[in-house]
Amino acid sequence: MKKRLLIFALCPLFLFGQTANEPRQCDVNFVNTPIKIDGQVDEAWESVSWSPDFVDIVSSSQPMPPYRTRIKLLWDHSYLYLLADMEEPHIWATLKKHDDIVFHDNDFELFIDPNNDGLQYFEIEVNPFNTVFDLLMNKPYNKGGNMDASWNSVGFQSAVVIDGTLNKPTDTDKGWLVEMAIPFASMKRPGRVHQPQVGDSWRANFSRVEWDTDIVDGKYIIRRNASGKKLPEHNWVWSPQGAINMHIPEKWGYIHFKAAK
Repeated sequence: MKKRLLIFALCPLFLFGQTANEPRQCDVNFVNTPIKIDGQVDEAWESVSWSPDFVDIVSSSQPMPPYRTRIKLLWDHSYLYLLADMEEPHIWATLKKHDDIVFHDNDFELFIDPNNDGLQYFEIEVNPFNTVFDLLMNKPYNKGGNMDASWNSVGFQSAVVIDGTLNKPTDTDKGWLVEMAIPFASMKRPGRVHQPQVGDSWRANFSRVEWDTDIVDGKYIIRRNASGKKLPEHNWVWSPQGAINMHIPEKWGYIHFKAAK
């Protein structure tokens, strides 16, 4: 029998249609009662529709990813709430220390730019161990930007629920779920917007990193080519980027902060 593994860490969505590379958009409804971050799909989440399935990072006209990824979003005056559901037959992770480079494992990632200008934007990554890698970018890498991993999303909460068994190659898993509460206060920067108001729109995107693996000596090992080099990872996203690069914020989608229904 499969077991459900719950891991904690403290540190109605509506999407419009789009062409292959047009940024996706979604309405994020306000909730009056804070959501408990426990990995459970409670009443608040049940009132929200799932997003369309994630697509290839380059374009939604590319072949669909083999495993489904989808999200839900809500907000209140303190947090942006996110629920991500990922199909995965083989759930594994290796990194356990805060600010480890989490995308060296399979992970889920969010990117958010409250000021819509591609400057001082935020990235948070979580793996199946619920290890968190949070960072601030002063600007994109292709414009000379630098990563600041010393930034911490103070008050961030996340929970991971695994439908299966972590790091057990001998069985087949169903997937994993990530629930997050991203505190707006942690994104406060001098002279910058950090607290949304009803009617505001922010640039954002959501990504899943997936590595091809082999099983060697009873462990998952990232697949390598004949010369021993790791094969490139797969990148599946909410809104396609037009390139294999998440750090093009002008290509991200839009989230629209709405009043309570």
